Amino acid sequence: MVFAAPNDALARAEGVLDADPSPLHASVAHQVIGIWQRDWGDMRIALHHLRRARDLAARAESAEREADVLAALGVALVHAGRTQQGLAALERGVERVSGHTRARVLFRRAYARWVLGHHRAALEDVRRAVPVLRQADDVIWTARALTLRATVHLALGAVDRADADFAAAEALWDTTGQEHDKADAVESRGLAAFRSGDIPAALRLLDEAEERYAKLGTPTFMLSIRRCEVLMAAGLAPEALAEADAAIAVLDRIGGQSTRKAELLLAAATAARLAGDAHTAIARADMAVRLFTGQRRPWWEAHARLVLIEARVAAGRSSGRLVADTAAVAERLASFGAPAAPEASLLAGRIALGLGWRADAERHLALAARSRRSGPPLARMTGWAAQALRARAAGSGRGVLEACRRGLDVLDAHRMTLGASELRARASAQGAELAALAQQASLDTGGPRRLLVWSERWRASALSAPPTRPPADPQLQSDLTAFREIAARAEAARMDARPVPALEREQRRLEREIRARTLHMRGDAPGDGHRFDPGRLLDRLGDGVRLVELAVLDGRVQVLLCGQGRVRRFEAGLLAEAEVEAEHVQAGLRRLAHPGAEARLPVVEAVGRRLEELLLGPAAAHLGDGPVVVVPPARLHRVPWALLPSLRERVVSVSPSATSWLRARETEPPRRGRHVLVRGPGLATGGAEVPHLAVRYGGAVVLEHADARVPRVLEELDGAELAHIAAHGAFRADSPLFSSLRMADGPIVVHDFERLDRSPYRIILSCCDTARFASVGADELLGLVTALLPLGTAGVVACSAPVNDAAVVPLMLTLHKGLDAGLSLAEALRDARAALPDDALHRATGWAFTAFGAA
Repeated sequence: MVFAAPNDALARAEGVLDADPSPLHASVAHQVIGIWQRDWGDMRIALHHLRRARDLAARAESAEREADVLAALGVALVHAGRTQQGLAALERGVERVSGHTRARVLFRRAYARWVLGHHRAALEDVRRAVPVLRQADDVIWTARALTLRATVHLALGAVDRADADFAAAEALWDTTGQEHDKADAVESRGLAAFRSGDIPAALRLLDEAEERYAKLGTPTFMLSIRRCEVLMAAGLAPEALAEADAAIAVLDRIGGQSTRKAELLLAAATAARLAGDAHTAIARADMAVRLFTGQRRPWWEAHARLVLIEARVAAGRSSGRLVADTAAVAERLASFGAPAAPEASLLAGRIALGLGWRADAERHLALAARSRRSGPPLARMTGWAAQALRARAAGSGRGVLEACRRGLDVLDAHRMTLGASELRARASAQGAELAALAQQASLDTGGPRRLLVWSERWRASALSAPPTRPPADPQLQSDLTAFREIAARAEAARMDARPVPALEREQRRLEREIRARTLHMRGDAPGDGHRFDPGRLLDRLGDGVRLVELAVLDGRVQVLLCGQGRVRRFEAGLLAEAEVEAEHVQAGLRRLAHPGAEARLPVVEAVGRRLEELLLGPAAAHLGDGPVVVVPPARLHRVPWALLPSLRERVVSVSPSATSWLRARETEPPRRGRHVLVRGPGLATGGAEVPHLAVRYGGAVVLEHADARVPRVLEELDGAELAHIAAHGAFRADSPLFSSLRMADGPIVVHDFERLDRSPYRIILSCCDTARFASVGADELLGLVTALLPLGTAGVVACSAPVNDAAVVPLMLTLHKGLDAGLSLAEALRDARAALPDDALHRATGWAFTAFGAA
């Protein structure tokens, strides 16, 4: 019962001991209690009960009973870090019996060897056990053995063999009532999905396994380790670090398995390194190395040493000793057949290159490059990164670009399996090195046009296809409805100064549920289907329009000025300095949104001039007189471009990429599209522009008061030609896809907009913070505007800073007057800024709004 209904088994075993049992029955009861404590409780208590069970089995003079207990005790000793004692107990168990019972003991020894990282020995034991268990028609233990064999195959990189064993085990589990074993099988299938590159399926299966474990009331330390691995591959390293640290805290509190603690420390170290926290990574990895060494687990120790070296390199360390240490780790990993061996060789080669050791670098990189032809996507990308570095060291710019192209193609194919826009965006970080190598090679060996191509190859690529939408998912719809209701109740409670902790907890729970369901979705879009063509861009720009794409190489802004049939390159300032100035501008605009802050205006204008020097440099003198399209890197998304002196009086729009601008430029408006005007609650002006706009657009759909409810708003927005939404905006830096606009029944979030078949052709968001984004991955943006652009929206006007509600009204009315006269959004916004009163408050309001896209 202990793996079918663990807590019931524990209670039954305790009941047996209360009834003065025989030594044989008492041995069974103590073993059950020991197994329960070993897997879900205190290891000291587990060892006490298992030793008692062993002694009672000896008193009962039952060799089979004694062998079975020795197997359980051996596994517990290994988990407690007493490796030699554990293996010795298992060896005695194997020697004591034969036949069916011996096969069960062999399975336990195989499991212990898997825990220790002795994968080939584990495989040998389980291969000997499976035929005997099958012959005895022992369904439960055969299924366990097949599950274990599949898991060992995964550790050795044999995904196809693992899949076959998992399928066979699942068929057997379906005939049993072993609920914990079934949950473990689902968890293992999640690991197999991850190893084959299917992250959405892995997340879905691991969440399903967690639900099963929760019903049984058992902790999930192994599940946490596996989920950390998947979260890291999905670009969610901070979440993986939080999960690992939380699991370690629980494990410490209950006195649980030392082996699991070491594995969790390794997961935490890896996550901290990926999250950019090198010092935390060093501390966690060092602890993991010490534990693995003490537990005599060389396979695990080698992986922990690799992460420790990676963290030290990230902290700025580099030396010949580090090259030797990394090469030794790579050699050990290769001897174990570990898939991480190429990663270690790549690191050794990278460090050697930094020291100028060309021959050593070539040797290590050549080893790493072997993985580029086969294996899961991230392993192949490691191989192509090594090949690109080899080509660069050999002075072959063409070789660098070819390797980068092949590696990024692998990543593109992988990202298109991800349905959630968040996962697509975050996964791009895995190709950052390849993209940087390609851009540098383009700069060194080609002209500005080639640099433009490679800048586009990697810019805002998550927006190249719409996210997968699940309109028929009733649970997601239900969760979104419940989320809105709870969020609205919480907001009302805050306004009444009532406590809201319980509502906030429920809101966070629903957010987790919604996000989990979206992350489970597989991609169903092939992407653009073509590569960026600079000739096509230049044709569309013509002679009058300039497109300014800002690439960043080695921290410096490279300005690519496109127009008049050519691409020119100018060098501007440092990105880090521009980011600081952009934050100063935001602070200034926040102050200017309130009357009485006129003294800040000269300061803000001075920062605008400084930003122009840093971001446009000498290119500012070559912009011509026509419209300008700015394509900034993700980290500059908050720059108010209309504040820059050379852009202040002209038509200017912003796009995440030149490709995105082309798509918007070529998007046709819907025929006989309707106009939709939405007014949310709680605005200082009450959305005063909306009644005036309703008169201007006779026949427009007006949604306000009780009509401005999320389901109705989404229904009317779908396929509209023009939408104007006056509602409070809230940006969520911690979870950008829950950035929202407040409607009558609660917030409408990015997840809601992603369910539209076609978002409105033009959207105007006359509220604060609607043009704020989270910069994630390599050069990706997550936020309200970027959710709309892949769904059919060709132009958006939105605001990147807090603004004065009263000052917004005349800006919006003049903007719509221009649209009614046939102007584009960028043209109408330029004219609306010029028509505002020439005071600090209104000027700041105009600067805060930006036109995105090309409509």
